[in-house]
Order: sequence, then structure tokens, then C-alpha cells
Amino acid sequence: MPAPPGPFRPRFWRSPIRGPWLTSVFGLVLLVGIPVLFVTGALSYAAYNPDLGPLNDQTPDKGVLGFYLFDWPTSPSWLYRLTQGVHVTLGVVLVPVLLAKLWSVIPKLFEWPPVRSAAHALERLSLLMLVGGAVFEFATGILNIQLHYVFPGSFYTLHFYGAWVFIAAFTVHVALRLRRMVRALRSRSLLVELRTGPTGTRPEPPDADGLVAPEPAPPTIARRGALALVGAGSLALLVVTAGQSIGGRLRGTALLAPHNRAPESGPNGFQVNKTAASVGVSAAMVGPDWRLELHGAGPVRVFTREQLLALPQRSARLPIACVEGWSTADQHWSGLPLADLAALAGLPDAANVLVDSVQPPGPYTSVVLRGNQIRDPRSLLALRVNGADLSLDHGYPARIIVPANPGVNNTKWVGRLTFRTSPT
Repeated sequence: MPAPPGPFRPRFWRSPIRGPWLTSVFGLVLLVGIPVLFVTGALSYAAYNPDLGPLNDQTPDKGVLGFYLFDWPTSPSWLYRLTQGVHVTLGVVLVPVLLAKLWSVIPKLFEWPPVRSAAHALERLSLLMLVGGAVFEFATGILNIQLHYVFPGSFYTLHFYGAWVFIAAFTVHVALRLRRMVRALRSRSLLVELRTGPTGTRPEPPDADGLVAPEPAPPTIARRGALALVGAGSLALLVVTAGQSIGGRLRGTALLAPHNRAPESGPNGFQVNKTAASVGVSAAMVGPDWRLELHGAGPVRVFTREQLLALPQRSARLPIACVEGWSTADQHWSGLPLADLAALAGLPDAANVLVDSVQPPGPYTSVVLRGNQIRDPRSLLALRVNGADLSLDHGYPARIIVPANPGVNNTKWVGRLTFRTSPT
């Protein structure tokens, strides 16, 4: 059958710079960046201690994909801040490279006939999974860090399964194309291309993949211009995104980051993800009648906030880092070590602790912390921050703060701690 008019016909594509070499340059950047994205994403998954149960890992039917190799450490305290900051910032920075790569291979998406053989059908399917997976992962990630929760379900579940589909297709694609990519990169000199302007730009020789235009138009931009445009786009995105993770003076440059600036001044003037009002916590719920219940080996112990403040306090300087990529500088927290509370509950060697918030039921209103997190002397039931009482939005009257812990697992408005010797 003849190809239908439009993009299905090879002569529709006329760019004189499109070809295996330019495609391979963009592919090389992605070949380095995407594995880093996947590894840092897997580390983010591990940081939630998913093996401790469905409170920590709400991904349904994950099976072998939810494998867990090690207990998430508490040192260094900035570990999660680093891994998630790299994951989010690199994901944003790679967007122009991904778009350029898709532009460079777009004729392949409109091949005609769509399927020529069984082998060709498998290749097309892997390409569909690769392109679809890449677009899905980058789109959902960007929507999440911009706080646009428009997903037909949990972002974590969608992003988790999408990542495995994408990385599987990416691995197959690399295995099939790596040799061709190396040949294409060796076919032209990068330095020569960087010195060649539009007037000296010539199309690449015809290729078996059909990326080179059969009837190229006169060049209006050189390959170096395309590389510069993509590089400038990535650099601009780095400048307006990275500050939310790096902090300091760069925080003011994070113009596209929802949490780029402190929401208020004073001791509690640092980033907060969800306010008390947004999750249904009122002042009355944490007022004079609030009590902390301590469950363990013996009878339940109940404390008022004043009684907690009368116990020996400890301080720690720790950041808060969120899965959305933003983080705070180190804040000066003070409160009761979780290890001391475990001893008060009669379980000084507790394997884990179930933390329950007084906020209405919802995702992450309860979380389980591992034994190594309990025993770290910097792990606190914080009552004060930077010399002042916690504000309501920061978890008054008491919140969890644990080094290297994802922000959502540093539960706010804590009402009950249940120390246990086993996961259930």
C-alpha cells in the first residue's frame, strides 16, 4: 500500500541536520543520565523502608519489582536530600535533551508500512514502550514536583510501574542500538561540527534507518546550533530548579520550584509541604486536651506536652527533604530521642515503631520507622525548632524528625507511638 500523505512519506522530513550522528550525541547524554535517574529513583523507593509494610509502601501487586536490598541508613543525614535532589533536578535538566532526541528520530515513528515482519513488529513495540515510557515518566515527574496532582490514581504507583516499563524498553533499545550509536559517533568529529556554521553544514550520508532526509532543505541552523540550543535549555532549567535542593543563595533562583522560598519569617520560617488546614488538622485537635500515647511492652503511658518538655531533651541539626525535590537547610530541632521513648515503653531494643498522627485518615498519616532509625541519637520526637515551639503547620505539638528520612515519613501532629519487636 502506498504511504498516506503527510509524515508517513519520507520526503515530508527535510531537516538537513537530522541523522545518525546528531541522534547519537543526544542518545549518549541520555545513556549517561537515564541510569542515574533510575538508580536515584530506586534509592528513593528504598528510603521509604518498603519492607516494613503497606503503610510505608502503598504500591499494589509489586511482586518481584518491589525487591529490597538493604536497610536505609541514617548517615549521612543529607543522604536523601542528595539522592532525591539529583533525581528531580537531573530529570528536569534532561527534558530538552529528551525532546531533541525524539525530534531527531521522529521519522522512525511514522515508518510505512508500520509493520513489515514479526521482528520489525517487536522492534516497533519496543520503540513504542520506550517513547511512551519516557514521555510518561518525565511528564508525571514534572507534574508531581509542580504539585499538580491530576493523576488517575497514586503518583507513586504510576511512576513506579512506569519506571520499570521504561527502563526495560531502554535496556533493550541500548542493547540493539549501542553498536550503531558508536559507529555514528565515530563518523564525524564533534570539534569539527562545533566549528561548522550553517553555510558549511551538509546532510549526512543516507542511512539504513531513514533518519537522513532524502530531499533536505537548505540549512537554517548548524548542528552546533542545535546542540547549543539544547544545552542552553538544559542550563536554564538547571538554574531555575536546582536551588530548591541546594539551598542558600541559590534558593532564590529556583523560579519554577513551588517550594523555592520560605513561606514566613522567624524560627518556623522554612518550607512546608502540606499545611495543617490542607489535611484537616485544627487547633482544637492539638490543643490542651492533646496527649501522646506510648505503647510498648507494659501498660500504655500517656503524656501531656508539658510532661514531655520536662523530660531530658536532646538537640539535632537536620534538614527536611521531600520526594518532590525540595529541601530545607539544617534546622535546629529539640525534643525527646526516640531511643529514650522506646526505653520508657519497655522496649529499648525495639525493632520498629509505628507512628500515628492525629490528622484525619489518609496517605502517610501513619508510618513505620526501622530500628536503626530509632537508635540514632539524632532521631527525635521534636517539640521545638530553632529555639521556638513548633508552629501548627510544622507539626505542633510534636513531630518526628529522623536523619536521611523522606519528609513525608517525618510525621507531623504525632498522637501515638507504638514500639514493637516485629513488623506487626
